Amino acid sequence: MCGFPTEKLRIVVVDDHQMVRDGLVAMVGAVPELEVVGTASDGDGALSLIAGTSPDVALVDVSLRGESGLDLCRRIVADHPDTAVVCLTVYDQEQYLFEALRVGARGYLLKRVTAEALRDALTAVKAGEIVVDPLLSGRIAQVAAHSEAHGLYWPGMHYGLTKREAEVLQVVSEGYSNREIAEALYVSEETVKSHLKSLYRKLSVSDRAEAIALALREGLVR
Repeated sequence: MCGFPTEKLRIVVVDDHQMVRDGLVAMVGAVPELEVVGTASDGDGALSLIAGTSPDVALVDVSLRGESGLDLCRRIVADHPDTAVVCLTVYDQEQYLFEALRVGARGYLLKRVTAEALRDALTAVKAGEIVVDPLLSGRIAQVAAHSEAHGLYWPGMHYGLTKREAEVLQVVSEGYSNREIAEALYVSEETVKSHLKSLYRKLSVSDRAEAIALALREGLVR
């Protein structure tokens, strides 16, 4: 168990729902070790708030109007490295967790979290740990164990890539065009484009060349 800090952990809350922001402020206010120093409803407001308050932690929803919370996480990590980002969301899919960690989040919690669990998690983050909601961490361990035991693992799974996206990445790395990929996998070119867009987002790259470079570097292709 991490010891609690002698000074309050200073937090900003970023969520596009006023009711959620008010609820988090009220919940955090009941925990002596935590203090909300401001709230924001969008990315630009969050960055301005963080620049002015230098909080220890930014609690960021994965889904924001106008900008993905994951994109905002990347911006906060780049512009304010002393502020740890913890995603607080209703999305309990492993894909979002993997993407959040890829863009630099230090934690991923579900909105069902209690005040005490939030306090413990943020204290651990402040101490340099990465925290994951117990529901997701247990599920990921089960999926990994099952996949390993039954030979269901595929390269890129830990990035959140589906098996089909991993196949597309493999043939992309071999120099296939979209039309050739479509013919090889018996799908339409539009489907290929959709797969490419998805895997670019999951790998945090912007184009084919960056995807291939990362795949080769990380051993995601043969």
